[in-house]
Amino acid sequence: MQQHSINREPIKFIGHVINKAILTGLICTISLFWLFTRKETIPMKTILTALTLSLLSASAAHASTPYMSADWAAQACQGWNASAPLSSELGTKWIKNDKNRGYKIIHMYRTDCGAASKVEMKIASKDGKAMCTYGGPVATSSLDYSVDYLMHASTKDWKSDMNPATAMMFGALKFDGPKMEAMSVMGPFKAFMTLASKVPGESACPAK
Repeated sequence: MQQHSINREPIKFIGHVINKAILTGLICTISLFWLFTRKETIPMKTILTALTLSLLSASAAHASTPYMSADWAAQACQGWNASAPLSSELGTKWIKNDKNRGYKIIHMYRTDCGAASKVEMKIASKDGKAMCTYGGPVATSSLDYSVDYLMHASTKDWKSDMNPATAMMFGALKFDGPKMEAMSVMGPFKAFMTLASKVPGESACPAK
């Protein structure tokens, strides 16, 4: 009887995100508890300073995310859903080219960090929009290049807010997938390149 292995990477990633959220909340809770259980009156300036330091420490942990890592992909997923050119303009014809699976997959990575570092975004049709329902480590091992996308470029080019048509023409952006479809949605494609360049992350390569 054939045994099927379970891809545990998305499960590990979700646990990692939950742990980060718990840690951030714990820092803020401890700070507030310490401030408000002290007997003497505490100046408002002191309270605001303490809260700011707590948030900065949480932000510092968030900023340590390597660029185009699993955590980065989760942030990019949120950015996709907040972008009208991506969620709305791709919610008609583009998202329907999915081989009746109900979703399209995008894999991407930094060329200088290697293909083993690639991450995944899953885009599905919801209420007439193309919504990102997953961003994290690769959960779909095999892509159908008639509907799915694989892109990679150097870290420098990813962060340059490149024009996708020009980048593909001159080889800065390596692309596998439905090229004619991509060329027909150049506005949203450019919005995706802008999103990828704006989501922050450290220069260190993601863990493989």
